[in-house]
Amino acid sequence: MTTNTTVPTAAAAAAAPGPATARSVRGSRPVTLLAMCLGAMITFLQITATVSALTTIQRDLRVDPTTVIWIPSAYTLVVASVVLSAATLGNRYGRRRMFGAGVLAMIVGGAVVAGAPTVAWVIVGQLVAGLGGALILPNSLAILGATFTDPHRRTEVITAWAAASGIGLAIGPLIAGTLLKHYAWHSVYLSTIVLGVVTLVVAAIGVAESRPSAGRLDVPGLLLGTVAIAAAVYALIQGGRDGYTSPVVTVAWIAAAAALVAFVLVELRSDAPMLDIRLFRSASFSAVMVVAAVSLFGFTGVAILLVLFHERVQALSPLDTGWRMLVLFGAYVVVAFGAGRAIRRTGFKAPLTLGLVLGAVASFGLAAQGPTTSFGHRWALFALFGAAGGLVVAPATAAALASVAPAQAGMASGAVNAARQVGSVLGTSLLGTLLTTTMLADLPDRLAAHQVGEPTRGAVQAAVAAGVTGDQPLPDPVRAAIAEAMTSGVQAGLRINGIVFLVTAVLTLALVRNRPHQH
Repeated sequence: MTTNTTVPTAAAAAAAPGPATARSVRGSRPVTLLAMCLGAMITFLQITATVSALTTIQRDLRVDPTTVIWIPSAYTLVVASVVLSAATLGNRYGRRRMFGAGVLAMIVGGAVVAGAPTVAWVIVGQLVAGLGGALILPNSLAILGATFTDPHRRTEVITAWAAASGIGLAIGPLIAGTLLKHYAWHSVYLSTIVLGVVTLVVAAIGVAESRPSAGRLDVPGLLLGTVAIAAAVYALIQGGRDGYTSPVVTVAWIAAAAALVAFVLVELRSDAPMLDIRLFRSASFSAVMVVAAVSLFGFTGVAILLVLFHERVQALSPLDTGWRMLVLFGAYVVVAFGAGRAIRRTGFKAPLTLGLVLGAVASFGLAAQGPTTSFGHRWALFALFGAAGGLVVAPATAAALASVAPAQAGMASGAVNAARQVGSVLGTSLLGTLLTTTMLADLPDRLAAHQVGEPTRGAVQAAVAAGVTGDQPLPDPVRAAIAEAMTSGVQAGLRINGIVFLVTAVLTLALVRNRPHQH
């Protein structure tokens, strides 16, 4: 989520309310809000439903731990790469039309995964769904901005939109768990298809079309941005298996750095940039972008760690795991709904800083859990982390818009969406990779501690590395060693998240503007 004058851009007009929306046809405000919230729900339902099904997918398709990280990361990777240009597409071809196209892509992606015979097809379906998420997020925000023109009302509506994403996160594990209890993992993605169809019907009934200007698609920016993000994420994931200085990973790091530099140069010289780099002259805006990225880095990353801990360490069913995760996501929804009104009294700095500090406290507390720790001793930390997310995710959007001039509101909303998705893909890939590498490194010592001898020890290590232990009966010592090794990986990820949250809290306290800037 300055007073400096910037080059007018197509993306800047994409979400800015006012005269630019004069060609909009009046629709129903309640129906519009409902449709946009349903769209937000779909984009985040896809994330947690996928995470909840990961263990079953890995066991059924015999996917190795490095490849399995790509299943959730493929979705968020595309969203992060395309979300800025998606706003320009809405400008050029109509926001409602692009929103509908995004929902349709989510349906198609869900159908591909639902019928996937191999992990390659699962990842393809996730990529298609990611394109849908990228089209939905910025255009739904732009439609809300065009429909609700009162600033205070718009803040509340955006907060409701952000809270709806939490509802998607919350129901994902429950739907997945219920379906997995009775059907194969393919059925999990039927929820995306059904909710997508409902959203299309609601949008057709009462959402007005708006096309403020004929924006031009920033093709060089799109390509360079996609290469930079994709290369960096590939290096993070593949580096966990091959080493972060291996030749292939080193090439990926170099490609990511070169693409990023080229992206900045191209955007500075473009008449219609995908991202106006000049926005980052505002220290407050730059800090809010970091906050937005960190918020979903932790929220999605910690959610994955906790789901895997419950399913693989404590051997709970996806449905039992879903009920436990509901405490976290439910707290997020409740707090996020109240955060919009609280901002009026407190400003941005207090909720953002408090949320980050509480998130760090919850992360460190959860990192102290062991394989046998009961949920009765952890539920308060789940609720605390969810509440922390509610204090950060929704206010970050308002803080981003308040950090720039009104004419730059559209660009700012697109940028904060992109920052969130970059954080999300880094959370799934980085914390997921840290979990895998820590577990594999710790497993030999755990097996030795439980007096598992050769050749069993070597066979277990190879099976875990290949991800093929789930359907095999394991002796108690082996099962305990694997659980302890995975717990070490979960604890490492939670500690890293706590450190990242604390550092970001200091940055927020120092740089984020507490009230909207008087331009």
